[in-house]
Amino acid sequence: MNVKSVVENKEKYEVELTIEVGQEEFEAGLEKAYRKNRSSISVPGFRKGKAPRKVIEGMYGAGVFYEDAIEELYPQACAQAIEEKGLDSVAPPQVEVTEVGKQGFTMKATVTVRPVITLKQYKGLEADKILPTVTEEAVDRELQQYVDRATRLEPVERAAAMGDSVVIDYEGTKDGVAFDGGAAKGYELALGSHTFIPGFEEQLVDMKAGDEKTIDLTFPEDYHAKDLAGQPVKFAVKCIEVKEKKVPEIDDEFAKDVSEFDTLAEFKDDLKQKIIDRNMAQSEARFRQALLGQLCDQVDIEIPEAMVNAQVDRLVESYASRLEQQGISLEMYMQYMAMTADKLRDDLKEPAVTQIKQQLALDAVVAAEGITISDEEVDEEVKKAAANLNVPYEQVIEGLDKEPLKVDLARDKAMALVAAEGKPHLVAAEDDGDIKVTEVTKDDVQEESKEEATGEEAPAEEKPKKRTTRTKKTEEAAGEEAEKKPAARKPRAKKTTEEGEEAPKKTTTAKRRPRSPRVRNNFPSGGHTVL
Repeated sequence: MNVKSVVENKEKYEVELTIEVGQEEFEAGLEKAYRKNRSSISVPGFRKGKAPRKVIEGMYGAGVFYEDAIEELYPQACAQAIEEKGLDSVAPPQVEVTEVGKQGFTMKATVTVRPVITLKQYKGLEADKILPTVTEEAVDRELQQYVDRATRLEPVERAAAMGDSVVIDYEGTKDGVAFDGGAAKGYELALGSHTFIPGFEEQLVDMKAGDEKTIDLTFPEDYHAKDLAGQPVKFAVKCIEVKEKKVPEIDDEFAKDVSEFDTLAEFKDDLKQKIIDRNMAQSEARFRQALLGQLCDQVDIEIPEAMVNAQVDRLVESYASRLEQQGISLEMYMQYMAMTADKLRDDLKEPAVTQIKQQLALDAVVAAEGITISDEEVDEEVKKAAANLNVPYEQVIEGLDKEPLKVDLARDKAMALVAAEGKPHLVAAEDDGDIKVTEVTKDDVQEESKEEATGEEAPAEEKPKKRTTRTKKTEEAAGEEAEKKPAARKPRAKKTTEEGEEAPKKTTTAKRRPRSPRVRNNFPSGGHTVL
């Protein structure tokens, strides 16, 4: 596209571009707008969609297609002008069309540019680093997860007790009228799980298969459905089946069934090592987060509002995407939580500012160290992502914009450098048990820091011999299909974006469309006006 642009400073971190789109480009845009809209325009004497452009312009005004043509052309024109002037834009430009006619149009674009910061110090930062402690209790908790997965429910012919599961049909009524979400058939409920509102599960105790009863309850005052909150209701319940838990014996045979090991002792040793590895990883993550916080403390600048708003937009989009993966729309979530869009954005401003400071601080380290990312490094990262997603590499790399990924990888390198140069204050973890199985030592932490700095692995301790002839029978619990939840249940609180998450994540973001420009009312007389 052939555009002319003039740049001038406006405010701190803002520049104003005067951009001219000539007659040739504008005419192409008008023709495209005509072809796009002609099928919806009725002109006497012509079949719908067959009226020539000149006839439509004569009937509705010369500017009838101006708005759509500008809408089509301005994003590319802005992007081209920003690139030509070498501006590091950090937010969609604010655009205002000042002149428009057959010869083209002129617009002013206010562009927010990236603030430039200088860090006083990024090496030798100090922060606490926890020395994790692994107790017998922690190992037992880890083991219990395998026990729970191996536990089976078996039908019994006795009365139900707490800890059992019951299969029930139920229907809730208020003033004799059934309410939405208050009924189900063949629903399996674990007694004592507190899945339903208080008092429901307790009244199912002592019921046998075939028993029927009516339960009188009152919904909590803070129940999410306002028409039911604090209201008395009745539930007609029929018990179909009673099931009790069959817990396996925790012995060598159990270890063989749920793991790759021949003995329970070997299995527990492996669980212990996994806990150590996980705790060490968490300790390192917290150490890095603390260092990143200190790095951000040195970023003493006024972040442009447009930059904050753009980051909030990204957080909202990310949040909506995660909700959609759970089958929930953002609108539904906000309605459920009695939250407005403005309130959500206000809540996200603080984490947005924190993330921007983190990014600016890491970008400053990247610049200071001259960190670069090669195409080969990007390919390696994409291959890892493809393997994790179990999709072909070609499918992931096709059409991928590598530049945002390079930025993220460079920031990762910068953070690794800050951590390697950081000085840990070793702090013992709080003991959560009486018997210590093992303990991470100061040498362990120092060795890990060496690995971070050199990229070399420390000599690994000899692990228990694994049973290689047996296939693992355990499965990850993730990905299980969620059950439909009746209205009688208490709602789970949804997690919002929290400040302090590791940033930045290795994701690529689609290019966001700039906002539609404001167009002054200076069209030819009788023309179409854009407000």
